[in-house]
Amino acid sequence: MAGQFEGKTAIVTGAAGGIGRASAIAFAREGAGVVVADLNIEGCEETVGMITAAGGTAVAIKTDVSKSSDVQAMVKKAVDEFGGLHFAHNNAGIEGAVGMTADYDENEWDRVLTINLKSTFLCMKYEIPEMIKADGGAIVNTASIAGMVGYMTMPAYSASKHGMLGLTKTAALEYATKGVRVNAICPGGVQTPMVDRMRATQKKEEFEALIRAMHPMGRIGQPEEIADVAVFLCSDKASFITGQALAADGGFVAQ
Repeated sequence: MAGQFEGKTAIVTGAAGGIGRASAIAFAREGAGVVVADLNIEGCEETVGMITAAGGTAVAIKTDVSKSSDVQAMVKKAVDEFGGLHFAHNNAGIEGAVGMTADYDENEWDRVLTINLKSTFLCMKYEIPEMIKADGGAIVNTASIAGMVGYMTMPAYSASKHGMLGLTKTAALEYATKGVRVNAICPGGVQTPMVDRMRATQKKEEFEALIRAMHPMGRIGQPEEIADVAVFLCSDKASFITGQALAADGGFVAQ
């Protein structure tokens, strides 16, 4: 499958579904060999099947992104299978439980911060050296509008995503002269399994009204729309962009 990323390698985490799956497919469509990583290996294999059926190249690996050994194995898989690493979309994450800050469970706080924020640190820790060896690359971290503004009843999620933006900016500064660009996407409401879980807690009509009220564009986003942003940020068209948090949110944070 020819494209702008022909001969390059991409890792996408959280790629068993939702934004991650759409991103893996998008990178493969541009010619990259893709490492499809997720704790849900069955979902990974489904994503790989979609890619190969369309003429792309991908491999699946079961990965717990909160574990250093798993992340190292994921990066090694990319190098062993495709000869190097050029792009990474660090997308895996969870929303966690909802609750007011003073009532929030401490163990849940630790779980969300580990899966969302520590995992991003671990991924970059092992991805960046391989990108430097490959004469440069680009990383995209999936943050959230909840990393740009406060989000009531989601203190751990919001804190993890705010932290991710700080980590993104710091890494971008550190490796700007090494040929590695680091940016973040901040999606608004997107049609993903996470949003499906939120929808299940409300009546459909009430949820749809909430989405319309949240987003000036009056609709929910699609995973492919976020995947296209990830591909753009890794492309030569974004060659002078680093350390940025790009909202793909239907106008949410402009309000």
